[in-house]
Amino acid sequence: MRILISNDDGYLAPGINALADALATVADIVVVAPDSNRSGASNSLSLDRPLSVSKAANGFYFVNGTPTDCVHIALTGMLDVRPDLVVAGINNGQNMGDDTLYSGTVAAATEAYLFGIPAIAFSQVHGGWAEVESAARVARDIVLRRFEMLDAPFLLNVNIPNLPYEQMGPLVPTRLGRRHQAEPVIRGQDPRGREIFWIGAPGACRDAGEGTDFHATSQGCVSVTPLQVDLTHRDQLDQLRRGLG
Repeated sequence: MRILISNDDGYLAPGINALADALATVADIVVVAPDSNRSGASNSLSLDRPLSVSKAANGFYFVNGTPTDCVHIALTGMLDVRPDLVVAGINNGQNMGDDTLYSGTVAAATEAYLFGIPAIAFSQVHGGWAEVESAARVARDIVLRRFEMLDAPFLLNVNIPNLPYEQMGPLVPTRLGRRHQAEPVIRGQDPRGREIFWIGAPGACRDAGEGTDFHATSQGCVSVTPLQVDLTHRDQLDQLRRGLG
């Protein structure tokens, strides 16, 4: 099995290093990741400047761009052989509910999915990298399942509790929950006295009932959510057809 690995925390992050170590035991891997933290980059491509690719001492490739840039460059210009799977992560913190719209981790996996390649995004529920080696073992277990019950390509969003491997709950199929509106921005001043703004914290859970990713992980289980890219609001499309006649 050939696997391309990327992330949004940068090629030096503990999450991607643990993931690469775990998957290298079961597959031929290539790592192409951002040169620095690009959390929240979503599906952005860098179209205003050329991008460069460098190789680190450990064999990882790093790009001065976004997670989507990394996967796009790897698939369209770097790799001689198409990977069987693309994985992203392990992210430093959860990507559940509305987070998936902003997540660079999910975006890296989505880019592969758009190219017709199965993809999985992995995140830990809490930041700080506690039990990241256990999360990497879970990720390896999930990759080895191959998910032949799903139509290919598939796009999975996986959130893993920060627990020892032996205490980890089962894999639970889930839907995305929902958050309340995000907290307000935090105002401040830079050293020259100019007003600056920090993006506020995400909103608290609004829909975290049974069947959601929030609920599953709160029970110590691993949440596995199948995603799709089609954003069409089909009910409103039918309303438009009737209204526009």
